[in-house]
Amino acid sequence: MTITPYGPPSLPAGTLLSLARRGLAEAGAAPTPGERYAAAHLSALRIAAAVLACRTRPVRRSRPTSAWVLLADVAPELGEWAGFFAAGAKKRAAAEAGIPSAVTLREADDLVRDVRAFLDMVQALVLPASLDPGQQLLLASG
Repeated sequence: MTITPYGPPSLPAGTLLSLARRGLAEAGAAPTPGERYAAAHLSALRIAAAVLACRTRPVRRSRPTSAWVLLADVAPELGEWAGFFAAGAKKRAAAEAGIPSAVTLREADDLVRDVRAFLDMVQALVLPASLDPGQQLLLASG
């Protein structure tokens, strides 16, 4: 499974992956399950955006389209991940609204773990192995 970018990974993709890593660190330190869940889900969106930055060209659309729908379209190999995170969007919205019962601690911790796995997978797919480690670190750090 590989993501073939139209060109070398752009700095925005590396920046988005860096922001996702930072968001995951914030999620891990969040004081409530809702905050943890919301931060982790936002990190997943940033990871998806990094893939979209590598795979797509700007297109005018008549109406907004979910990042998860776009991700499944441009990277079918990530379709299961897209469906998984799309299913959690309502829960994230409830958590962001401050509804205490929206998310359990277990759900928040599970999502943080899942987003880390998603990040690892996308990073391996987006950052070409042909780059030397220093170049990979520069792209990944944004």
